[in-house]
Order: sequence, then structure tokens, then C-alpha cells
Amino acid sequence: MKKLLFLAAFFIGFSALAQEEVKLNWLTDFEEAKKISKKEKKPILIYFTGSDWCPPCKMLKEDFFYTKKFKKKSKNFVLVMADFPRRIDIITDAERQQNRKLAQKYNTKNKFPNLVAVNHKGKELDNIMSYNMMRNTNRHYKFLDKVLKNY
Repeated sequence: MKKLLFLAAFFIGFSALAQEEVKLNWLTDFEEAKKISKKEKKPILIYFTGSDWCPPCKMLKEDFFYTKKFKKKSKNFVLVMADFPRRIDIITDAERQQNRKLAQKYNTKNKFPNLVAVNHKGKELDNIMSYNMMRNTNRHYKFLDKVLKNY
């Protein structure tokens, strides 16, 4: 029994360390993101998520965003997270208002997860909605490559 508990604790700790390794600079202020985008000549990647209730969002986070491959590609983007949690203590009221405005413009179908690429003026370049249960991220990487190629 002690060995089983030790192994469980080891794997949980290892999993947490693996996820902590990949630190991303998610912004929550879209206006700030547009300024950075213009200055650094990078597209903005907006991630619409329901962090505390959306199973596909949680899977995409683990399979895509928490990878070294994404971390490397993310350096070519300004990252913005628009979270729509059910718990009210996860984001501020100001963030909630801003996220609603972003969704009215860029996530009109109210789909989660949803990735939207825009330029520094806020013009939509492309988007990709949903995540499959096969947990295959190839489509998402192709989306990033397409945005970068056409930017």
C-alpha cells in the first residue's frame, strides 16, 4: 500500500512539474495586446476558454498549450486569454466585461475552445473552433503555421 501511495504521489508531482515547465505569457488586456502586436509585428492569438467547466478546453490546454512545441511557436504571437469561467472568483469583473466584448466580435457562435488570430488593428485573420476527442493537435498546429505564413 505504501508503494502504491508513493507511486501515485510521484506521478502527480512529476505531472505538475512537467506542466509548470511550460510558462506562457497570457495577457488579459486586449488593448495592451494590440500595442505589443504593432510594436513587435506579431499576430495576436485569442484563446476563448471556459477554464473551469469546459472539458475540451481543459484537454486542449494539456495537449496543446502545455507543450514545449507550443511554447516555441507562441513566441511568434501575442497571447490573449478570454476566459468565461462559471466561478466568479477566477477573473475580475473588468476582465469579464472585456471578454464579453471580445466574444461579441470574435466568438459570435459562442464555441469553446476557440482560437482566433487577429492583427494589431483587431482584424480577424483566421479562427479554429473546438477540439476533438481523439486529442489530435495537428489541426491546431496547422492553424498556427497558416496564420504565420499569411501574416
